[in-house]
Formats: sequence, C-alpha cells, structure tokens
Amino acid sequence: MNFLENIYENLRRASGQPVLREARAEGNISVTGAELLALTAEARTALRAAGLVRGDRCAIVAPNSIRWVALDLALMAEGIVTVPLYARQAPAELAAMLRDAQPALICVGDAALSEALACEWPQAPRRILFDEIFAAAAPTTPAPASVAATPTANLVALAPDDVVTIIYTSGTSGEAKGVQLNRRNLDHMLTCTGARLDLLMGRSRRADQVFHYLPFCFAGSWILLLSCLSRSSVLTLSTDLTRLVTDMPAAAPDYFLNVPTLLERMRTGIEENLKKRGGMIRSIYDGAKKELFARAVGSGTRAGRFHLALARFLIFPAVRKRLGPNLRALICGSAPLALDTQRFFEMLGIPVLQVYGLTETTAICTMDDPRHVELGTVGPAVPGVEMKIGANHEILVRGPNIFPGYWNRPEETAKVLREGWFHSGDQGEQGPAGNWRIIGRIKNLIILNSGHNIPPEPIEEELQLAIPGAAQVVLVGNRRGYLCAIIAGPIERGVAETEVERINRSLPHYKQIRALHVESAAFTIESGLLTANGKLKRDAIATQFRAEIEAMYQKKVEAAAG
Repeated sequence: MNFLENIYENLRRASGQPVLREARAEGNISVTGAELLALTAEARTALRAAGLVRGDRCAIVAPNSIRWVALDLALMAEGIVTVPLYARQAPAELAAMLRDAQPALICVGDAALSEALACEWPQAPRRILFDEIFAAAAPTTPAPASVAATPTANLVALAPDDVVTIIYTSGTSGEAKGVQLNRRNLDHMLTCTGARLDLLMGRSRRADQVFHYLPFCFAGSWILLLSCLSRSSVLTLSTDLTRLVTDMPAAAPDYFLNVPTLLERMRTGIEENLKKRGGMIRSIYDGAKKELFARAVGSGTRAGRFHLALARFLIFPAVRKRLGPNLRALICGSAPLALDTQRFFEMLGIPVLQVYGLTETTAICTMDDPRHVELGTVGPAVPGVEMKIGANHEILVRGPNIFPGYWNRPEETAKVLREGWFHSGDQGEQGPAGNWRIIGRIKNLIILNSGHNIPPEPIEEELQLAIPGAAQVVLVGNRRGYLCAIIAGPIERGVAETEVERINRSLPHYKQIRALHVESAAFTIESGLLTANGKLKRDAIATQFRAEIEAMYQKKVEAAAG
C-alpha cells in the first residue's frame, strides 16, 4: 500500500471520528474522516469537469484550510501534480513561479488574489475559486456510502517514480526553483515520520492531538499534514496567526511543528511575563534558570538546586499549562534553533525535537529521537538515509528521500546531484553519538580579504537574541577587511552597540563586528527581503542597503585615517 492509499484507508477507518479542525474565533469547524472523503470526492468531480487529466499540473494558491486538504488529496487521487504556493507572497513572485510551472489550472482561495494574479500574468490559464470547486459541499455533508466503504478503489495507480508535487524553494539568493517529489520519496518519508511519532506518543491509544500554523506549501509543513492523515490524529489548523496565544492551548496538542522564530518569541513572552510578576516568583525563576544553565557547563550550587526545585513545583507547571496541558514535545525545523532557547524549554519540561532537511530531501534528513535528545544537535539521520561530509564541511546526502530533480532545470539538477549524492549546500558536523550539528550555509559564508572564512549564522543568532526588539541581524563583509552588521527592528542604537561590544569580547579579532547600521523597520516577506518561510534574502538585502553598507566601511576608513 503506497502513502496515498494508506491515507485514504485511514480516513475510511476514521469515518465517524474528527480528523481535521479549523480554529476560528466564532467556533471551530471540524470534519470526520467520512466528511473529508466526501469533500475530496466533490473536488475530484470539479477537477474532471475542468478538463484536468493525469499528469497535468494544478496550482493551489490559498491559506491552510480543510478545503485545501481536500483539494490536495483530490489532485493526488487523480494523478495530477500539485503545485502549492504561498498565498501571502507578492503577486509578482507568485506569477513568476506560475509561469515556470505552467499549470493547466490555478485554484485560488479568494477573488482578490485571483485578480491580482491576472494583472501580473494576463496570459495565465484558467483560474477557479475554492467556492466554485466546493460549491455544493459543506463540512457537514455526509460521505456517500461507496466513498466511505472503498476509498482506494478508484485512486489513480501511482508508480514509484511518478511526480506527486512540485514545491518551490525559498530562493534566498536567486529565482525560486521547483522541487519535484515523487511517490517513492513520500512512501519512505512518511514511514520514517510515523515511526518517530510512535516513539514520541508511546503506548497512547487515543488519537494524536496536533496544532498547526505553518503553510502547507512548505515541504516540512506538508509532510506533517500527510503524516497526520496517515495515522490516528486530529489536526487543528490555525486560521489567524494573531490568535495563536489562545488557539494553541485550546487545541491541547501533544506536539506541533515550529520554526525557531516562534519558539524564540514564545520564550521572550514567557520570560517577560515572569519578570512583570516580580517578587518571589521572579527571584525563584532567575535562580532556577541560572542553576540549569550552570549545569550545562558542569557546575551548580546548593541554592540553585533549591530554586530549581521550587520552580518545578510552583512555576513551570503553570507555564506548561498555558502552552497546552497535553504537550509532550515541540518539533522545530527550517533553521537552526538557538541552544539557549532549546535549553529554556527543556528547563520547563518540554523537549524540543529538532528536524533538519531541505525541500530536495523531502523535507527531512535527520530527526531527534525522543528517547535520546542531545541539545544543540538536529538528531541522527533517519533510517535508510546516508549522510557524510564533503569539501568545505558540506553535508552530502543520498537515499530514497532525495528528489529526482528540479522542474525544467536540468543544469541546476546536475549541480546538486553528483555521483549519487545530493550536495546540500549546508555545512555541518557529526558528533560521536551520530547526531548532526548544522553550522551554516556555504553560500552565506563570508570570506574576508584576510582569508578568514566566517559562517554568519551563529553570530547573527546570538546578536538577535541579545538585542531587545531585534527582528533580523545580517552580517556583511565578503572580500572586506572586517565584519559589519545591519540590525532591523524597533531597537535602541545604544543597546545594540553595548551588546555588540559584549559579544565582540568573546570572539576572535576577525569575527568581531566593527560597525553597525540600525534599520527601524523589520524585514518582511512583502518588502522582498525575506523568503516565504522567513529566511533572509541576503542578495536583496545587500542590494537595497548598498549605500548604508558602503557608509559603514567608509566611516571606519576615515576614522583610521584621522
């Protein structure tokens, strides 16, 4: 049974049980397995009426919803290649990816976005709104008996090499590329994720409760969706990011997928609330934190042990309850997580399980084993996947999770698939226990004219955490004599300078930051300075801030001359 057949069969088994929810201010909307199958059947009818046939490509441009999931399942059931895109991206960027993919149909979440796409690409193929696809369907529509009884009987037979989806990469330093993933990739990866989730959930016989806010057009987010549909789960979808604080604990999740930015914001929010309470609570918390962080370097005190014991009894249970009473773990991917942030949640009694991978590796290469978490690493390679270090500490990967190639880009494919290995572009190292640590991206490496090679990410991460209000930190200095920094967000320059000086004292001379530029407005996806999943577009930043960068270096030259 392949991954899609397994999902349909699992939905049949859960015909009377809830499998998906949308968290809404006016009340949650839920569907059972049978109701989701009915919605999927409705979408399949609409796709056939639109003239789509096996092998066509169909784009989905809409936020997460129950209907998004039903449409995605319908496309795969018909053998149509899905092209999911991020609805919040600029219409011009979406149009560029659509022109590259050349879909036969574009399914759009709302009329305003449909019109914006038409303005950017007048020659676009037919666009159809979700309301048209599901015109006669509602979440409460019962599934036809034939659908519920034999859900896999009329699925298109997918061969292992059949492409299932084309997911566009972030494009941090250039045009986004379409990553093709096939049935073999998904069969293997969903087996791996299911096994890891089994370890996390142990012998629990109830359905997994999962909360989800990351867009399904990101590979890791989509893999989590398919993993939940493949097992006994209830997946609650966030429909309003401003309501995360209330929707998340209300969903009472066992686990959910995160990006480091949100976990760092959660940590900051928790610490600020504890500081506001002041008095004994703050004193106990400060002592407990100091003790736990001291233990990480092999020290500690009797007073610290006392504070930690009190915090575990008086403070941490209440914090955990606010995040969700059933929370077993937080899962984190997309970018390296700051060690102090992982240690903070560990202190609260909530392990953070890290995942490493790229879209080209079906989102995952490594996953933390819940039984043996090594802080600061991203876990061991998943079963069936080989990893090794190549030139310049580059991580090379091979296995059934490796994509077959980029859509319509044979030259780009040949650059990264060489001699049976995928060249990730990431730098890493493997520890004695088999766990991997990610150092940075090769293309982000700053090479000073002194010959020193500096991965910017660790310094940027430390500065961003240290400076209150800092949304992004970008180091510059390639082919220059020293490093400078651009710091974006509502921050005080004096505070930034103080933190830079403090951090400089712990760095070798060639890694020290000699000048900085403060930009009051944080970088955003809409400004074109962040990718769809929030990563820095370094080339775009360097271009937009060319004058400011030159000014930083000119000032230092003038100061030296004076």
